[in-house]
Amino acid sequence: MTRWVSRLIAANIVVFLLTSAQPHLGNLLAFSAADFMTRPWSAFTYMFVHDGLWHIAFNMLTLYFFGPRVEQRLGSAHFLSLYLVSGLGGAALSFLTPHDDIVGASGAVFGVLMAFAHYWPRERIMIWGVIPVEARVMVLLTTGYALLGGISHGAIGNGIAHYAHLGGYGAAFLYLAWLDRYSPAREFRKRVDTALYGGQTGGVTRVLSGPPEPRWDAIPREGLHPLNLEELDRLQAKVQEHGMAS
Repeated sequence: MTRWVSRLIAANIVVFLLTSAQPHLGNLLAFSAADFMTRPWSAFTYMFVHDGLWHIAFNMLTLYFFGPRVEQRLGSAHFLSLYLVSGLGGAALSFLTPHDDIVGASGAVFGVLMAFAHYWPRERIMIWGVIPVEARVMVLLTTGYALLGGISHGAIGNGIAHYAHLGGYGAAFLYLAWLDRYSPAREFRKRVDTALYGGQTGGVTRVLSGPPEPRWDAIPREGLHPLNLEELDRLQAKVQEHGMAS
């Protein structure tokens, strides 16, 4: 369990217990596009409200299985941002069904699933513990199901917020695209690449002639975690003693 996965699961459970004891609270926190102007907070709060034990159990189990690995990959701040942006995306697309009350973390959790498939597309997921499906295929299948459910106006999967699921996927896709393009981590990797190889990695040059000799001393040390600095020093010492082949 990672920090924000455990906190989000705890927050969902607490809200579930509160709304189970006070149903009117759940109605107040639920999202309805038609009532958005009078309850704007509901675009955020709806993702912590659940309609029944199985509803919250499914969402929290999905978050438990996929969330920690995604949080470790993105870092806690970006993981939380991804989760909330995906949930807000679910609310935004639910304007297509303005008179429906929407509750549940599904949009946010689907965003986490999208991130998992983005970074580990061929990772196999065991459906019902029996059927192996690659993560990317899982996203495609659930996207198709949500599209059919939305177009059929609930004839398929009645009672499921299909557009919230699609909104979660869409918002997560855009957030990850932005993150891959502009994130500080990506910029730091560019700096390291430039320092090591003068920016001449990849492409035809590398395929034909191999990578140029790296310049280890030019790696920018500022911004590195102390553990990474220690590892960098260890690798540099190993290269100096045993050569690049080691």
